[in-house]
Amino acid sequence: MTVSRIDLADAATPEKLVLEIFRHEPDLKIPVPIEDLCRQLDIVDIMPLDTEGYEGGLITPADKFEGSILYNRLSPRRRRRFTIAHELAHFLMPSHMPSADGRFLCKMSDMLALQAGEADKRLRMEVEANRFAAHILMPAPFFRKDVAFGKDPNLNQLIKLADRYDVSKEAASRSYVRYRDEPVAIVIVHNGTVQRVYREQSKFPYLSTRQGAPVSAYSLLRRRKHEEGVASEIDQTDAGVWLDVQRGQRPPQLYEQVLAQREGYALIMLSIEPQIDEDEEDPEDDLTSAQRLKRRLSSR
Repeated sequence: MTVSRIDLADAATPEKLVLEIFRHEPDLKIPVPIEDLCRQLDIVDIMPLDTEGYEGGLITPADKFEGSILYNRLSPRRRRRFTIAHELAHFLMPSHMPSADGRFLCKMSDMLALQAGEADKRLRMEVEANRFAAHILMPAPFFRKDVAFGKDPNLNQLIKLADRYDVSKEAASRSYVRYRDEPVAIVIVHNGTVQRVYREQSKFPYLSTRQGAPVSAYSLLRRRKHEEGVASEIDQTDAGVWLDVQRGQRPPQLYEQVLAQREGYALIMLSIEPQIDEDEEDPEDDLTSAQRLKRRLSSR
């Protein structure tokens, strides 16, 4: 690698940082060798973290001349990769200044943060670090192309993407719902209770089942038994199980798929079939039968 921190001096956002890294390292391989990249960018140590209750950390002087990244030794390897990328963002972002003792210490909740209010400066730094980690480990130009394969959204595709980019399924879920064209939501469940929901607000409606609520007995998760580590078949589900369906409105066609995991965890993928407007005029309506037949034959 040849990229240096000097090359990134003018990058003030997570997205710009990633753009500049790939501009100087166009042959950076997938999965991204995040630890090698850290060492190239003046991280001198990547060490296990002994402080309980934290997922990661960064030790660096105020001038950020160099830094050391810490990670939770008990976390799975793929989660550690995200943690390391998250802490690298704290090191590279000019606006991210360490505490008086020269440290960032990040909890698991920080690694999951996706939005923050303007007044919460600390949480905004965590959100920016998560954006950097997602973009550097799952670069948009590559991930967008990979996610477009396949006729329908499918957890098997998500599993393959997590393997290809060497990230956790949950991390892959956040990018999957962003880049897949169809309206898709991923629900993270533990012991039958909703923990987190990932969806694009502009594409997928609000879920009626909120965080901390039990999954409906009519959900595919509870209607059938599931083999751990094997994605279920995709099954159509009553939209009212997951969505607020207004009286008098036609409910969308909702599909559900389940991936049971260890220790009571599960991923549920919800996807919506795009609706066809029945009132939309057929361009062939004004044609005679002979004209319609001629058009279809000529298009073969």
